[in-house]
Amino acid sequence: MSVLLIEAFYGGSHKQLMDLLHGEIEGCVLYSIPAKKWHWRARTSALYFMQNIPPNDSYRVLFTSSVLNLAELIALRPDLGRLKKILYFHENQLVYPVQKSQERDFQYGYNQILSCLVADIVVFNSSFNMESFLTSISKFLKMIPDHRPKDLERIIRPKCQVLYFPIKFPDFSRYEFQIPRTPARFVPHHKCLSQEIVNYKSDTISDCCTKISCQSESKITKSVDDCHQSGLGNRHIEENTLQQVVSPPMDLYNIQSPVQGHSCEDEFPVISDPCATLKVIRDEQRPLHIVWPHRWEHDKDPETFFKTLLKLKEKELSFHVSVLGETFTDVPDIFSEARVTLGSSVLHWGYLPSKDDYFQALCMADVVISTAKHEFFGVAMLEAVHCGCYPLCPKSLVYPEIFKAEYLYSTPEQLLKKLQNFCKRPSLVRKHQFQGETAQFSWAALRGKFRSLLIAEPRKDM
Repeated sequence: MSVLLIEAFYGGSHKQLMDLLHGEIEGCVLYSIPAKKWHWRARTSALYFMQNIPPNDSYRVLFTSSVLNLAELIALRPDLGRLKKILYFHENQLVYPVQKSQERDFQYGYNQILSCLVADIVVFNSSFNMESFLTSISKFLKMIPDHRPKDLERIIRPKCQVLYFPIKFPDFSRYEFQIPRTPARFVPHHKCLSQEIVNYKSDTISDCCTKISCQSESKITKSVDDCHQSGLGNRHIEENTLQQVVSPPMDLYNIQSPVQGHSCEDEFPVISDPCATLKVIRDEQRPLHIVWPHRWEHDKDPETFFKTLLKLKEKELSFHVSVLGETFTDVPDIFSEARVTLGSSVLHWGYLPSKDDYFQALCMADVVISTAKHEFFGVAMLEAVHCGCYPLCPKSLVYPEIFKAEYLYSTPEQLLKKLQNFCKRPSLVRKHQFQGETAQFSWAALRGKFRSLLIAEPRKDM
């Protein structure tokens, strides 16, 4: 099997998918252009690939995202037209939100329609994406003043299928307690319990901490003994070890990771120890940690998100916030304004290129929020949920397809009301078990379907 992977916008989820296919499926060759100047990639990438992809008789399958104008490439390179052509839609330009209706460029959606017509298989990352595209074709083409094409939905639909975006979730079972000067990987204990990451068998804090002392310096063991004598539980452990491990500002959270099926964070199920009572008090006192892990662009509606947080501050409610996600050429002004206004509530601000650092930040958060005006799948939300965050999403777009009603809100006022309640009682989300399943979106579950998709049937002209 020899598969030609082409990505005109090699970044974000587009990069994730191509890297997965290239790394996990044998016989794949990847050609890509960095994720910059999206509009120019959509306009001109076919000409670039025409010149930069050498002819190769061993190719049997061409797999590309809908950023590329596949029709143009096939016209420029007839040899590639003989391949089995698979077009993958991360999003679609027929309903992609623009700031003003007159700003919608007809060409981008038109290119995607043409690409569907020349593709052999058209794959969407969600049912919402597929249906919103297919049912919008007729209305979209009414922008043509006359001589409009007809019945294109009927022609394209038989080629279409839904294949969820495959996420390579972090494997928390390999995460171990980290002593100072080693890479920090932390999973809060309450999240380990809710996701059944660990199997807690110890009846006492000292049993857990004894295991830690095997890997760390003797002074930690002394701290454990001292803290039991003073009735302070593992607070000593946090203050004497983690401050050297977690880079600011994340050390504010004092969170530790499981050790061979155990955790030394001061949160445990049922223990006859004075530390348990202290844990309940401290858990309520630790501010709610909100994370927003989306691209810094207008279609993710950062204005609604930050306005909601500012209303929480006006009500003098305590919370922390981490604003993650990639930035591109044009960053909305609201980000710089909100950074100043939110002040000390901010724990992290900016993109984390390291996946370990990114997942660590998600593990330390309590609630993940989307305020998107556009979402055809939502990788960041599912990654955060897998890391134990409580999701709050609009009751629209793809979200009802993935999340149950309790995680959806209809208006910004409903979002504010939910967050007010969570700020007052953070334990509501920290003790919550997610009502759903993320495994169906994992690469492990979807690998076989992608392998089958990329198998080429013999052609008579080859």
